[in-house]
Amino acid sequence: MGSDTYRELDVRDGTVQCLPEKREPVDYCRLCIHSREFKVKDRYVKSPSLAYCVKCRVTENVDLSTVQAVRCADRQGEGFHSITNIIG
Repeated sequence: MGSDTYRELDVRDGTVQCLPEKREPVDYCRLCIHSREFKVKDRYVKSPSLAYCVKCRVTENVDLSTVQAVRCADRQGEGFHSITNIIG
């Protein structure tokens, strides 16, 4: 899935509009299977949730207080889905 197919969720007051009826704390995005990138200072960095992805193995930490937006791969309307359900 390319970056043009991601939903871009703006961060407002430390939350993102995860689903039409539900805002979630941006903290959740760092552990969500749908999270792909965080926009920080007008550049994109890979999501810490990809640390367990065999293909990506991201290990960079992100200061969530500086995140402006989140690129999200959720196109099915599943909402927050923790990676801990998969790795734990």
